Order: sequence, then C-alpha cells, then structure tokens
Amino acid sequence: MHKSDFFYHLPPARIAQAPLTARAASRLMCLNGDSGSIEDRQFVDLPALLQRGDLLVFNDTRVIPARLFGEKDTGGHIELLIERMLDDHRALAQCRETGAVLV
Repeated sequence: MHKSDFFYHLPPARIAQAPLTARAASRLMCLNGDSGSIEDRQFVDLPALLQRGDLLVFNDTRVIPARLFGEKDTGGHIELLIERMLDDHRALAQCRETGAVLV
C-alpha cells in the first residue's frame, strides 16, 4: 500500500466550510460491510443503524491549515502537508512533487 493510493480529486465545493445550521441534517454515508453497498443517509438515521456491540469512534480533532505549496529552484512544484507540530520550530510533514502550476 502506498500513500498515493489515497489521492483522489475532491472538488472544493464538496468540502464543508462550516457546520450546517440544522446539525441533524448532516449527511451520512452508510457502507454495508457484508454486501459492500453504499447508501446516502442523514445523521439522524444513525440510531436506527446501530446494533448491540457496535463501536463508535469520535474524532474531535481540529483541522489546521497545513497544506503548503512551493516551487523548487529547478522549476518543479512541491506540496508539503504538515501532520503535527513537534515544537515551536519543528514539524512532522509529508512532501511530494506535484504537477500543479502555482498561480
């Protein structure tokens, strides 16, 4: 498995910039592990989908503006993705060369 296996195009318009006013109206993708079928549901459907023994994992992390773009002296373009700050002056980051043209 490679990190590149997880790269996909996600149009900016499909990325939520703020929570919905009616939080219960949030969308929910439901994957049936046995059949592989995918359903488009709403978050209010969640209690009816849960079964005894199911495990819920809550992600309460905050998103930071961590994607940086740059140009190398050779003209190549790079992307840095900061995973986490190690201290005030160091960060753990991923770096990859991109074909993107900076504007």
